[in-house]
Amino acid sequence: MAPSTSSAITLNINGEKYPLSVDHRTTLLDALRERLDLTGTKKGCDQGQCGACTVLVDGRRAVSCLQLAVAAEGREITTIEGVAEGERLHPVQQAFLDLDGYQCGYCTPGQICSAVAMIEEHAAGWPSAATDDVRPEAGPPSLTADEIRERMSGNLCRCGAYASIVQAVARAASAPARSDGRTGVAHTEETVA
Repeated sequence: MAPSTSSAITLNINGEKYPLSVDHRTTLLDALRERLDLTGTKKGCDQGQCGACTVLVDGRRAVSCLQLAVAAEGREITTIEGVAEGERLHPVQQAFLDLDGYQCGYCTPGQICSAVAMIEEHAAGWPSAATDDVRPEAGPPSLTADEIRERMSGNLCRCGAYASIVQAVARAASAPARSDGRTGVAHTEETVA
């Protein structure tokens, strides 16, 4: 008897449970878009290089084109459809709107999901390749334009809206705490000029 090539799984996406029967080779991206009609997550390169398919898995950034759907079972997945707090946009979404952090908009969902996690990573003190002092006691580095660019470097924008994206991320990072307890990091807009 040949081993089964599919499994019945339940995905926890944006706080809802979705039971699915999927082929073991189905990526999380394809399950989201083709099986669950959550089309906010975009398919770009399908090779993990552009970041258009970025979602949050247990609060961390993940390119969903490289993650198998079966491996996501039991994990908390947040797509662009679940980033807002009810009708209130997440500070990153609002900043992208206010500062034109998009042009065609194709990469925007992945950029926003990545920025949401990036701000949390920075606030937690995680260093980047642009961080001068990586010692834990140094605390989070200033969130300069260079720091934001490095931290967002896995998300490509074919339109070249990078200047506005950096400004939007900086503004969102300085936004007040949300009702879910997440906070931005303290810095001034001048750091990003």
